[in-house]
Amino acid sequence: MKKKFKFSLAYQILTGLVLGIIIGAIFYGNPAVETYLQPIGTIFLNMIKMIVVPIIISTLILGVAGTGDIKQLGKLGGKTLIYFEVVTTIAIIVGVLAANIFQPGHGIDMSSLSKGNIDQYVETTEEVQSESHGVLDILVDIVPSNVIKSMSEGDMLPIIFFSVLFGLGIAAIGEKGKPVLAFFEGMAEAMFWVTNMIMKFAPFGVFALIGVTVSKFGLESLLPLGKLMILVYVTMAFFIVVVLGGIAKLVGINIFHLIKVLKDELLLAYSTSSSETVLPKVIQKMEKFGCPKDIVSFVVPTGYSFNLDGSTLYQALAALFIAQMYNIDLSITQQITLILVLMVTSKGIAGVPGVSFVVLLATLGTVGIPLEGLAFIAGIDRLLDMARTVVNVIGNALATVVMSKWEGRFDSKKKVEYYSSINQPEETVQA
Repeated sequence: MKKKFKFSLAYQILTGLVLGIIIGAIFYGNPAVETYLQPIGTIFLNMIKMIVVPIIISTLILGVAGTGDIKQLGKLGGKTLIYFEVVTTIAIIVGVLAANIFQPGHGIDMSSLSKGNIDQYVETTEEVQSESHGVLDILVDIVPSNVIKSMSEGDMLPIIFFSVLFGLGIAAIGEKGKPVLAFFEGMAEAMFWVTNMIMKFAPFGVFALIGVTVSKFGLESLLPLGKLMILVYVTMAFFIVVVLGGIAKLVGINIFHLIKVLKDELLLAYSTSSSETVLPKVIQKMEKFGCPKDIVSFVVPTGYSFNLDGSTLYQALAALFIAQMYNIDLSITQQITLILVLMVTSKGIAGVPGVSFVVLLATLGTVGIPLEGLAFIAGIDRLLDMARTVVNVIGNALATVVMSKWEGRFDSKKKVEYYSSINQPEETVQA
C-alpha cells in the first residue's frame, strides 16, 4: 500500500532555498530585499545560537558524569586532537595539490574582477595578531577566568573545559550529585524539544538568507571566477568521497550512510553557511547513530575549533589561486611553509568571525602573496563558504564515529536500527 508523499524538513529547506534564489534573482540589486529579509535570517541564526551553549553544557556534563573516569577522558582528548591534526593536514595537502594540478588562477584578467570590501577581516586579523596565538596561548585560553562570560560569548573551548570538570565533580560526589544530574538531564531533554521547534522555522531562515545573498551578486562578477568555484566544489566532493570515505571505510562505516542520516542538517548548513545551525541536531543524531553521549558531546564542539576540514582545504586552495593570479611562482619550499603556517593559524584563531578570510590574511604575507588579492574573491566567498561548511559538518560527524570505534564503544546494533528506521518510510512508499 502506497503512502502519500510527506513534505519532510529536507524538502521544506530545499523549497526555501529555491524560492530564495528566485526572489534574489528577480530583485537583484534592490536594497529592499536585504531590508525585509535579513531580519528573518538573523532571527533564525540567533535562535540557533541561543540553544547551542545550553545543549553543549547539559549533554557534556551528563556524558562525563556518566563515565566519571578522568583517565579515559584524558585519553579521548589526546586521541581526538591527534586525529583532528592529521585530517586537517590532509585537507591542506589536498587543497595545495588541487591548485597545483588545475592552476585556477592562471590567465585571469584582474581588470574584469570587481573588488569586495575586506576591511572588517583586516581589522579582525590585526586584533588577532596583536594578541599572541601560539600553542601555549591556545592552552591558556581554554581555561576560563569567567565561565559565564565564555558562555555569553559562545566561546566553545572554555565551555567544554568547565563542563568536563563539572561533570567529573558530579560523578565524584556520588549520591549528592544525583539531583544535579537530574536537572541537567531535564535541561538536555527540554533543549532538544526547543531545537525541534526552532527547526520548523529553518525553511524561512534559509529563504531569507539565500534571498539576500543572491540579490547582492551579479553574474558578471561570478563568471571570471567560475573556474575557482568549480574547482573548490569538485575538490570538496573529492575530499568527502575519497578522504573521508576512506577513513569511514577503515572504521567499518559507509560515508553515504552518514550523509543520508545527516541530509537535513547538511542542506541547512549549506544554505546558511553556518555549522552552528546544525550543531544541536548533529549531537542528537550521532548519539542515535551509535556513538556514546560523552564522546559526541566532547568531539563535536571541539571539532568546531580544531577540525574545520573544508575551511583548511579552501584556505590552501585560495592562497595558491591568488599567487597564480599575480603570476607568483611559489617554490616547493614556500608551499611547504604555507602548509606548516596554515596548520598553526587555522587552529590558533578558530572561532573568530569570517575565520577562513582571517586565516588567509594572517598567512599570505608569510610566503609573499599580496593580501589585496583576497578582495577579488570576497564577492564569491559566501558561495564557497556554503561548500566548506558541508565538509566541516561531515568531517565532525565522522570524527565522533572514529573516536567511538577507537575507544571500542561504538554501538553497531544501535546504528543498524537507526539507519533502518530512516529508510523505513521510503521502503513503505515503494511497496
